[in-house]
Amino acid sequence: MRAALFDRYGPPEVLYEGTVPDPEVAPGHVLVRVHAASVNGGELIGRSGKLKLLLGSKFPKRVGIDFAGEVVSGPGFAPGAHVWGGLPRGRFGSAAEYVAVRPRQLALSPAGLDLVQAAALPGVGTTAITALRDKARLRRGERLLVRGASGGVGSVAVQLGKAYGAHVTALAGKRTLDFVRELGADEAVDYRTDPADLGRFDVVLDAYGSEPRTYRRLLGPGGRMVGIAFRSAADIGYLLASTAFGPRRVRFFSGNPGSDLFADLTALVESGAVRPVVDAVHPLAEIAEAHRAFEAGGVRGKHVIRVG
Repeated sequence: MRAALFDRYGPPEVLYEGTVPDPEVAPGHVLVRVHAASVNGGELIGRSGKLKLLLGSKFPKRVGIDFAGEVVSGPGFAPGAHVWGGLPRGRFGSAAEYVAVRPRQLALSPAGLDLVQAAALPGVGTTAITALRDKARLRRGERLLVRGASGGVGSVAVQLGKAYGAHVTALAGKRTLDFVRELGADEAVDYRTDPADLGRFDVVLDAYGSEPRTYRRLLGPGGRMVGIAFRSAADIGYLLASTAFGPRRVRFFSGNPGSDLFADLTALVESGAVRPVVDAVHPLAEIAEAHRAFEAGGVRGKHVIRVG
């Protein structure tokens, strides 16, 4: 089958479309024909070599974490059912014609939603739900600050914050302020604004990943901060310490969503609370260009890889 591969760590140019064996379908697993996958930050870090001590030196390696597609065979779903989901934590390879996963990694995708558009949501959507609903426990009437509001997780978090009844302030680049307003932000602020001028918040969702100490100071009494992105070892160290010490602890997590969470996302889309936001769709053969565009910044939503 066709798949996105790389034979050495490095910049986006190391990526190419190649051929690998079809996946072996173990008992109890579901075979899915992938229509599309998306580009996620974690796989860029892996491809660059920053995790090579963890990922090892066996090549070729694969990319892709989440996907949307059509069931070929397996328990729990009818052949031809439209599904979305993600690979288990630590596994890459959804940017390929087929994946084989346990049923717990899948849910039916939203009725009527094109599968290429759908591929923009499984990873970032479940991350936003976990961050705001489960970790921050965002409540109606609270003030929410979203950093990186125009990106993949941020664009969903803005929509989700409004669905949960929060007052949403979105930090984004100057060129994307109208975009985040269209997503529902009550206030859209240039990310270069002095944080001291932003006011106080009940919840801060940091989808950008720098200066956590500065943004933690914006929390009011009982405030909660959730970090899902990290730019330096020093920031990671600070966040680790802040989970245990201080009155305004920071939450962070390593996503490994299951079928219940994917199903929750499906319900939110079908209710109209959340919609996919696609910056660009790239054919599998242009996987390098998709990574290059992601790394260039200024992304509005997600870069999607069309496979099928």
